[in-house]
Amino acid sequence: MKIAIGADEAGYALKELIKELLDERKIEVVDFGLKDAEGQIDYPDVGFAVAEEISKGNFDRGILVCGTGIGMTITADKVPGIRAALCHDTYSAERSIKSNNAQVLTMGARVIGSELAKSIVKVWLESEFDGGNSARKVQKIIDGERRLFNGVRETNSCN
Repeated sequence: MKIAIGADEAGYALKELIKELLDERKIEVVDFGLKDAEGQIDYPDVGFAVAEEISKGNFDRGILVCGTGIGMTITADKVPGIRAALCHDTYSAERSIKSNNAQVLTMGARVIGSELAKSIVKVWLESEFDGGNSARKVQKIIDGERRLFNGVRETNSCN
């Protein structure tokens, strides 16, 4: 398994802990996020980088961490073909794969502790898509995305 990972400054410490866990499991990981604790980077830059790499097929899955996980989830889910899931418990992490075949796990470093985060990642890594009835639903997400965003997307401006 090859994993893309990234975090902004709020998620940096938790990302580093997760990288250690992945290393212990001999999982290849590439970091697209903040490289040191003193830096600063905007979560959309990291979220788009990770999600686009997965969308291109360069990675199997991705993990994104910011303060709440919300910004990273919204960002990653903007990339066509990506299903990102914000998980703050092991059950959601398991279901994000088994029911939704999500390729990206997002977490909030200010929301969960490090031990829970490690448990979430372990469960997420060990989960596999069940297919079955869920396959039909995931296909509807894919079809809806194609129908709504085929070609040009209109966006709402912050201005």
